[in-house]
Amino acid sequence: MAAQRIVSLVPSATQILFHLGLGARVVGTTHECKLPPGAATPRVVVSNTTPLEGRSSAEIDRLVTEQLEAGQGLYRLDEAAVRELAPDLVVTQDLCTVCATPYAEVRRAMERLPKAPALLSLDPQGLEDVLGDVERVGAAAGAEDAARAAVAALRRRIDDVLTRARPLRTRPRVACLEWLEPLWAAGHWIPEMVDIAGGEDLFGRARAPSARLPWEAFVAGAPEAVFLLPCGFGLERTAREAAGLCEREGWKELPAVQRDQVFALDGDSYFSAPGPSLVDGLEILHALLHPEAPGALPPPPGTWERPWPLR
Repeated sequence: MAAQRIVSLVPSATQILFHLGLGARVVGTTHECKLPPGAATPRVVVSNTTPLEGRSSAEIDRLVTEQLEAGQGLYRLDEAAVRELAPDLVVTQDLCTVCATPYAEVRRAMERLPKAPALLSLDPQGLEDVLGDVERVGAAAGAEDAARAAVAALRRRIDDVLTRARPLRTRPRVACLEWLEPLWAAGHWIPEMVDIAGGEDLFGRARAPSARLPWEAFVAGAPEAVFLLPCGFGLERTAREAAGLCEREGWKELPAVQRDQVFALDGDSYFSAPGPSLVDGLEILHALLHPEAPGALPPPPGTWERPWPLR
């Protein structure tokens, strides 16, 4: 029986549900979930325990580290609201405690409800896992046909990028930065996306967590292209934060800076959340790395910019 009332506790799940045409059934989401234009606003059942708006990257990193070391959660789950919403299905994740309410906490909260809903946890490590999650969400919500069609369409777009990138002679050395102060190299699905798009990821490891990147190692790697895609940041915030990089030792000498191949991206929309929008992100990466490739189209306006001044 199809789930009629769905609560999503992670932005990627919300993205998948709306992509499958199930938005009308979503009754609860997080404060970080993005909804399509015109969509009815579900009740927010997850919020930050500590407001992070207006804080710098360094301040956010310090606060998050302190809270995690103290065993404090970063998110507040409104159990009373979930109880009132009485969902049939709750979708959460077990990938990252910095990104969403921990799975164990969600499971305990659902067990306390008068009628425990079905609980689906997503844990994608790579791009193929994300496509699998689309099918899993579709199956859990009784939308198997829509999920199969969606995955087939996404695969065609991925294959199209791969076909255009495979014969290219050059594969630029790439740095994808998931955080800027301190530097973190993006992992999980990002290195795979760079590879498909026609680049060589210098610092990230496919299907492995993102990792701290010492500034000295970043400079020594001499990336030919740098993508700034901080987790949870939109384009404007990313471009603003990038200004601090220009003042650091060795920045001006980077090949990427010398060639004007430093790009601020909307990480929040196209790279952080493991949902269908990653395929949009893949197409953006390919277009920026290889604008000369046959059939390559410019990235949509508002998805990227060069954060001037670079040097």
